[in-house]
Amino acid sequence: MKYENTFKAIDQILWKEQGCGSELDYLEQKSWMLFLKYLDDLETEREEEAELDGKNYRRLVSGFYRWSQWAAPKKCDPQTGKMVLDTVNAMSGDDLVEFVDQKLFPYLKDFQNTATQTDSLEYKIGEIFGELHNKIRSGFNMREIINMIDELHFQSAEDKHEMTVLYESNIQRMGNAGRNGGEYYTPRPLIRSIIRVVDPKIGETVYDPACGSAGFLCEAFLYMKEKIKSVKDHETLQRDTFYGKEKKGLPYIIATMNMIFHGVSAPNITHGNTLAMNLSQIQESDRKNVILANPPFGGNERGEVLQNFEIRTSETAYMFMQHFIKMLKAGGRAGIVIKNTFLSNGDASAIRKMLLENCNLHTILDLPSGVFTGAGVKTVVLFFTKGEPTQKIWYYQVDKHFTKTQPLTEADMQEFLSLQKTQAESEHSWTLDVSTLDDSCDLSVKNPNKVEAVDERTPSEIAETILALGQENQTLINEIMEMVK
Repeated sequence: MKYENTFKAIDQILWKEQGCGSELDYLEQKSWMLFLKYLDDLETEREEEAELDGKNYRRLVSGFYRWSQWAAPKKCDPQTGKMVLDTVNAMSGDDLVEFVDQKLFPYLKDFQNTATQTDSLEYKIGEIFGELHNKIRSGFNMREIINMIDELHFQSAEDKHEMTVLYESNIQRMGNAGRNGGEYYTPRPLIRSIIRVVDPKIGETVYDPACGSAGFLCEAFLYMKEKIKSVKDHETLQRDTFYGKEKKGLPYIIATMNMIFHGVSAPNITHGNTLAMNLSQIQESDRKNVILANPPFGGNERGEVLQNFEIRTSETAYMFMQHFIKMLKAGGRAGIVIKNTFLSNGDASAIRKMLLENCNLHTILDLPSGVFTGAGVKTVVLFFTKGEPTQKIWYYQVDKHFTKTQPLTEADMQEFLSLQKTQAESEHSWTLDVSTLDDSCDLSVKNPNKVEAVDERTPSEIAETILALGQENQTLINEIMEMVK
């Protein structure tokens, strides 16, 4: 609760700032301060561990640029003996804003130049502060926020968990607030269900080439972390497992910080346009074991980008589908969220044929339109394994209405997860034999098992029912009128 109350109080302060007009701005500004406090706690923890082992630890952020120096200098309270904020030396007002803009951010941005490896935490810090901008113009507002964040601590597992849950909640609010609802946030119950079906294992590589805020990668890390059995397993998850790419600057930064907050110290997330990669240049060493993604749809790409694909299309989601197929290793597995029109649109028929011939599309999960708040589109999840053609497809239809106040939950996915193991038939699930398809490879969701309620009344019987209801309503109205006289 302490994190939730702090986050709400910070948002109220940011609301006063002219440069912060949206949930997106609130998250961006909270993020850089939370990150520096988190980093200071992390480095203190590493310093103490090194000292116990009789080793030295070199801090990445040193001197006056440490959070405990510029943001929250402390002194001993002579009455209580506790360390409290040194209000004399703690900057505020214009001095604080000037220090952050002209000294702190340039210092941290320069880590890109001083880091010896691009896959190090040091380099990631440089990338983050090369992209982020301080939009808080009032040093007094900034001081208030810093004081609140300094009260938070990220050294226990419980504290870290609570903070990551709240951070995810903020990302969800940012997605729900508008722009492109699914761009930043895919509902976590859906992501967890996809991961359970795909079942990534330690030693496999997990890739999201349109990672947004890194929801798939963070949840995959939490899922795989439970399988750690050795120090080597831990190091494998930290360094050689998760790979992501994001085109847009702010989502890329949020993704990087989100993974660090979840426990991956130097995420292998790069900033760039996945679709700019020519498919013919992909090598076996580039391929991954598992792909989890919710690629953007619509969009516009430059003409030269379209040339990178065997099947030419202007729809970004269809370009991504070709990328997924090409990037999977033989035997590799994927769980992909995509607009349901992919199953039937004529301009996607060649890509559907490519998918069915090169991969075993074993499962299609059909979702109602309310799953993605604010997006207003129906989506499906495609589960496939590369290396053998599709013979049969098992469909499952989530038959429930979701809203912003009644979102998708873990319980809503339980029947799907249970039936998917054996691909059993039910009122909501069925199997399609691919040999029955024509050249269009139309994979539209058509549930043959759903029992439709049929009204067998004659027209005169329906009319009599309507008349009787009208008479009942009139009687009730007369009774109410008598009561109020």
